[in-house]
Amino acid sequence: MLRKFCLFGMVLTTVACSRLDHIGKEPSFTPQTESMERVAMIASGMPEALPPQTPTARASLWSGGQTSLLGDRRAMKRGDILTVVIEIDESAEISNNSQRSRSGSESMNIPQLLGIPQRINPNLPDGASLDTAVALDGASSSSGNGSVRRSESLTLRIAATVTDTLPNGVLAISGTQEVRVNFELRELLVSGFVRPEDISRQNEITYDKIASAKISYGGRGQITDVQQPRIGQQVLDAVLPF
Repeated sequence: MLRKFCLFGMVLTTVACSRLDHIGKEPSFTPQTESMERVAMIASGMPEALPPQTPTARASLWSGGQTSLLGDRRAMKRGDILTVVIEIDESAEISNNSQRSRSGSESMNIPQLLGIPQRINPNLPDGASLDTAVALDGASSSSGNGSVRRSESLTLRIAATVTDTLPNGVLAISGTQEVRVNFELRELLVSGFVRPEDISRQNEITYDKIASAKISYGGRGQITDVQQPRIGQQVLDAVLPF
């Protein structure tokens, strides 16, 4: 039990520290030293990661390198930068309507069963008779209606960095963007896997060509804190059954 209380206290401390960061001041930017993009760029700049070039090849206008006049400037290795274009304008509407009804009736009469009804009927209470031994009636009906309507619109552009090159040539990309306006910090995160051939000559790629795309657009700050319920309320909502 003590361990559970300690764990709960650590969670509360972590949440409180994240909010204490911007009390009375603007939210802090994420340090660049903690970004995956910086790590990839540093690794791509290592001498062993660069292909050897002679002075003549570096000075030639017709070399095949990315920096040449006619070179392919698209991102193709770890540390390269490309632009991700996010243009989401989707709407969906689903409507279902179902109805079902069923009725049934069963009746079995035995007015002349070896004279038995005639012998027993006089001894039965008023209104009772064996002429109709079994009578069953049943009916059921059901109906349902459902509809879903959704509309999303988002237009963004973000620079992403190639963080890794997979054995099959697919590029792993990751990009972050932070914009601070007054006391609110807007964050845009994108990551996924792209094929080099899907990158345009302008070194751009659209979000629909990113496999396993993870796109997040949110933020943190004083306005976001007001809109979010407190941690205690969230815990009670998750625990209380009513």
